[in-house]
Amino acid sequence: MDASANAGSARRIDGKAFAEGLRVQVAAEVAKLAAQGVTPGLAVVLVGEDPASQVYVRNKGRQTLEAGMASFEHKLPADASEAELLEIVARLNADPAVHGILVQLPLPGHMDADRVIDAIAPEKDVDGFHVINVGRLAAGLPAMVSCTPLGCLMLLRDQLGRLSGLDAVVVGRSNIVGKPMAQLLLRESCTVTVAHSRTKDLAEVCRRADILIAAVGRPEMIPGDWIKPGATVIDVGINRIPAPERGEGRTRLVGDVHYASAAQVAGAITPVPGGVGPMTIACLLANTVTAACRIHGIEPPAAFAF
Repeated sequence: MDASANAGSARRIDGKAFAEGLRVQVAAEVAKLAAQGVTPGLAVVLVGEDPASQVYVRNKGRQTLEAGMASFEHKLPADASEAELLEIVARLNADPAVHGILVQLPLPGHMDADRVIDAIAPEKDVDGFHVINVGRLAAGLPAMVSCTPLGCLMLLRDQLGRLSGLDAVVVGRSNIVGKPMAQLLLRESCTVTVAHSRTKDLAEVCRRADILIAAVGRPEMIPGDWIKPGATVIDVGINRIPAPERGEGRTRLVGDVHYASAAQVAGAITPVPGGVGPMTIACLLANTVTAACRIHGIEPPAAFAF
């Protein structure tokens, strides 16, 4: 598809609606596995009382059960030792009812997140953060893929069909989004540039992109005049900024892209909120199905296995 064909007022990519459809697909796959005697199980471990993490974990548990999976939650106080957390991870690694393990980040400062993540069995690492999964993704081998980049790729495929030959720019080089996103786009035969805050003439780099992924964590950093007419823009950023127009002390959420100006140029664009965000939990559920299939020697669904 020619990315310049839809210049003008951009299509709004509805991540919430797509995620709802994905959860329906996941539930159908879970039912097929149940008929074979397999119930996918997702275990989430939360350390501390961070309010945002508590809400996120609660939503994960609810959606896991709604999809017909088994949900396991383990909560530790903020002053728990790293050894206690590693002991829980070891138990979950050995538990045949658990196919996916997620340790909610961030962890308290006295814990080494990398050590904890690398203690998770790679085949149960549904967050896709384990160094083995990162390496397998880079090598083009089957891997558990980080949920947010996976969701971005699903939205891109839905909008554009085949991505082969398109020029993709990823702004951001984090291990969670930027790097795995680039690897996924390379697998789709895109020509990929990974840019970041220190890239020389970042505006010009962005302007050549048929696909622009913004994942740099800076509110409204990318204006409309940085975007190629007709490009597809995926805004991963979630930033809270002051909104005095709503009243004293009020805030609002914005992405890394200035939506109003970008929507006048792009062919399609994700809003914030309602774009990439809803895809993350849906892809976590999809990853749990993939993990369960692989652990039991069943071919995982082609729609969301990599």
